[in-house]
Amino acid sequence: MAAASAIGTVIEFYDFGIYATAAALVFADTFFPALGEHAGSVISYATLGVAFVARPLGSILFGHFGDRLGRKRTLVATMSIMGVATMLIGLLPPAASIGVVAPIALVVLRVAQGLAAGGEWAGGALFTSEHAPQGRRGFWAMFTNLGGAFANILALGTFLITGLYMSDETFTSWGWRLPFVLSILLVVVGLFIRLRIDETPAFQAQAKRQRSGDGLPFKDAVVHQWKEILLGAGSLVMSVSLGYIGIAFLTNYGTATLDLPRPQVLGAGMFGNLMNCLAIIAGGILTDRFGRRRVLLIANIVGIPWALALFPLLDTKTLGTFWLGMSVTFLIAGVGFGVAGSFLSELFHTRYRDTAAGLAYSLAGVLGGAVPPLVAATLISSYGGLVFGVFLAAYCLVGLLCTLALRETRHRQLA
Repeated sequence: MAAASAIGTVIEFYDFGIYATAAALVFADTFFPALGEHAGSVISYATLGVAFVARPLGSILFGHFGDRLGRKRTLVATMSIMGVATMLIGLLPPAASIGVVAPIALVVLRVAQGLAAGGEWAGGALFTSEHAPQGRRGFWAMFTNLGGAFANILALGTFLITGLYMSDETFTSWGWRLPFVLSILLVVVGLFIRLRIDETPAFQAQAKRQRSGDGLPFKDAVVHQWKEILLGAGSLVMSVSLGYIGIAFLTNYGTATLDLPRPQVLGAGMFGNLMNCLAIIAGGILTDRFGRRRVLLIANIVGIPWALALFPLLDTKTLGTFWLGMSVTFLIAGVGFGVAGSFLSELFHTRYRDTAAGLAYSLAGVLGGAVPPLVAATLISSYGGLVFGVFLAAYCLVGLLCTLALRETRHRQLA
């Protein structure tokens, strides 16, 4: 059960992780050379954000089928789409060969990734939540995001190994493509696992009660629980923003702005995601003992001063402070990610849970995952890192206020 849930987010976040890393390191030169280094980097991050914008649509589309046809079938479809799109990005010719077709095709494939990811997370989280015993639901539900943290380690490690055994010219020319093409191996393993699992008991019970006249899952979710969708998204923007600043922006910041060695920067990212794994596990365990709301409140509170301190710390330009900055950033984000699976699953009715939970998480992705990396370079270059720290601290404050507005969900039944 845990493996079936985690393998999907391993593939999803591996694909997102290698895209974010490639966007930071090579996409500006490969697909947007005519724009120059700074503008090319900004557009590269914009293509990263395209998938986040597509994720809510994917949540609605695949959430509909997950609520009507079952979690299992939908998870097989989302995994297949994500894997194929990622492999095709690795095979996409550069702008120097096919001109403007290259960046257009990149955006199309990125949209496909986003649609698939929008349906993947909720299905995976619900698969563990709806199978798990109530008193251990937080622990089992955290495996969905634990797979994502492990995938980030895998993605960064693949780039690190690839870069170590290649010259910079070779890596920029074609070496960056290997992690994308190799992702198809993960898809094969994932499909093998998911095709052997059973549907969740909560969905099976709901399917027996389902009538032909029941409303659309998206419509019912928006009509009956629109506040919970928005507040659930807001409660997680801190974790998503810190997590994607770590995996997407700080990699580029460490190499381009701080002028640190690329292997050390990638190594710091891998270690930070190891801390992320430990924090996700801790968050899942603590949330079963102390409640979802309390753990998430503490994570948001701790995030505020850390956001303000992060860039002044990084701007000392030492390897030690960069590793520390990466590690603490991922630790704080990881606690929130450890709560997300159980918390969002318990907020919504079974009839539209896949759609609503996926939509809430995807909206958090748009606000926290797409916007901060996109505006970071402009804010920091114009006003300095402290101003961007204030921007991140505001996200943590939003997360705090939204969590305060929600009730504890630990004792709710999912059937």
